[in-house]
Amino acid sequence: MTEIGFYHLLSTPLERALPRLLERARAQGYRILVRAASAERVEHLNALMWTYDEASFLPHGSARDGNEANQPIWLTDRPDNPNGAAMLVLVDGVAAEDLSSFARCVDFFDGNDAAALEAARERWRRAKAAGHPLTYWQQTPAGWEKKA
Repeated sequence: MTEIGFYHLLSTPLERALPRLLERARAQGYRILVRAASAERVEHLNALMWTYDEASFLPHGSARDGNEANQPIWLTDRPDNPNGAAMLVLVDGVAAEDLSSFARCVDFFDGNDAAALEAARERWRRAKAAGHPLTYWQQTPAGWEKKA
């Protein structure tokens, strides 16, 4: 079963937290698929990956760039896994129906948005009922703290 980590954003926006997580995951050798809610959001994140830090580079692409099979990080709003990723990162409250091709899934959610928080709780309940191993990480002033 796919391990799912829920990441509760409280003080840092997704635009700052996501690149750091992707850097760590790439350092661990993961190929990654980032799934967003829309094509416009994908392109926003694609641009972000080029500008988040002048001293860093995350090899990535989206449908606009092509070569999905060769991209270590693929940004999409579609349910397929064209780069053979072992890690799925969900943003914007996107839920994944089929996790069978992923070893790990990260679900980012905005804890300052009541609707996003409740939707994340529902995704947690569904994942727990399906038997997935779950972890819950909450942002604190000192960084990420594992709560469950």
